[in-house]
Amino acid sequence: MGMEASSAGLKIQPRAKYPCRCALTKLLPFLLILFTLLIICHFTASPFTNPSSPSWPFPNLYNPTYSSQSKLVESLTAKLKDSITFLPLKDLRYSNSPMEGNTWFMSSLNSTIEENEPKYLYFPSNSSKGRVLCFKGSHSSDGTKNSYALAWPEALPPSATLLEGLTFVSNTYWNHDNILHGLNAIAPFVSWSMKNQCMKPSRWVLLHWGEVEPKMGSWVRNLAKALFGDVGVEIFGKGDGPYCFEKAVVMRHDLEGIGAQKKLKVFELLRCKAREACGVDPMEMKERGVPTIRMTLLLRRGARSFKNEEVVKSLFRKECERVEGCVLSVIQSDGLSFCDQVRAMTNTDILVSPHGAQQTNMLFMERGSSVMEFFPKGWLEHAGIGQYIYHWMATDTGMKHQGAWRDSVGEECPNPKQELECFFFHKDKKIGRNETYFAEWARKVLNEVRITKLEQASKKYVRLSGCEC
Repeated sequence: MGMEASSAGLKIQPRAKYPCRCALTKLLPFLLILFTLLIICHFTASPFTNPSSPSWPFPNLYNPTYSSQSKLVESLTAKLKDSITFLPLKDLRYSNSPMEGNTWFMSSLNSTIEENEPKYLYFPSNSSKGRVLCFKGSHSSDGTKNSYALAWPEALPPSATLLEGLTFVSNTYWNHDNILHGLNAIAPFVSWSMKNQCMKPSRWVLLHWGEVEPKMGSWVRNLAKALFGDVGVEIFGKGDGPYCFEKAVVMRHDLEGIGAQKKLKVFELLRCKAREACGVDPMEMKERGVPTIRMTLLLRRGARSFKNEEVVKSLFRKECERVEGCVLSVIQSDGLSFCDQVRAMTNTDILVSPHGAQQTNMLFMERGSSVMEFFPKGWLEHAGIGQYIYHWMATDTGMKHQGAWRDSVGEECPNPKQELECFFFHKDKKIGRNETYFAEWARKVLNEVRITKLEQASKKYVRLSGCEC
């Protein structure tokens, strides 16, 4: 007898007992047997039956296309390898603006841009869709004959050599031999490393306009070694096939993108590691209780040297002797080892030097030190913005550029309207002197540094030990 329950006007009745349920239960074993027989009949079908017929929803397991997935994978992998396209490292379409946008080096790839960090490319990454970077060619005089491509690690180009570990790929518009340009080329990698747990490379790849360079200059190599260890330069000499990098960081913009504060940290780390590698400890000497002011006259031979060095030496020595605690050092820039340069500049408060690569050593001075720069005649009118590179470097490294003296006496350019011709005419001329100006300028800078030193001496100054990386 049925029972009714009521809740909020809704009637709920129990399920009725249906007599057919028992009949279906009895038929179920027969249905299963029938279904099994149908499957067996399909697998033993006539050879004239089309196994790929869409009317049957299950694949034919005896068909090699389905029974051997490895062959399918091999086929697809081969097609991926064949589809890899190598493009010239140096794209001549951008020869009129080689450093703009993506530059003419690997021009098809967009850089990763992060606030206050260098523009860079990293492989493999999400932007490369997991693909690694591959190079082909080792030409040292024509970057258009060297090429690049992206490939999945499982489908590298035929005959490819996989270079394991992390590779630092540096392409510069200038070169890795000159100490200033070399410094600007490796500094972005220092910035990237600082942000990535101080990672170090397994190798360097050096390029200039897409052309393979076999080595760094001695000064640049020693600086890189101080930070990253004794890392070799890859010249792709192990075969003709492509070379692929397990992991790679590519820099092609030098310092572009690095914020002012990050530059200070980058150069501080380079300064610290160079001193550490050379066993140099900054000395804070005192003369009779007065802080020492260390003035260094860093001279050149030949191009852009002083016409009369002895007079210049005498003049600065005389002004130094006027200031209690001042010590003058006179050094020729050539012939010094890397560590000699680090040691000399570590113990320099005022650098007095003609415009030239040797001024790059200001990197090793204490932050806040001073730089006095000298130019031959004609540079102001014809040298363009390149004449300010050491002024910019002083700012980037935390130094104080105290101005520049430009010689106004000397030969005139034969064709004054030809800017480039006039620049090369004046570029390597020697530098004269203005004794009155030099004396007043030296007196002013020495007095400023003396006041700063006295202020520092009245405060407790704690020197941090150890480098960041």
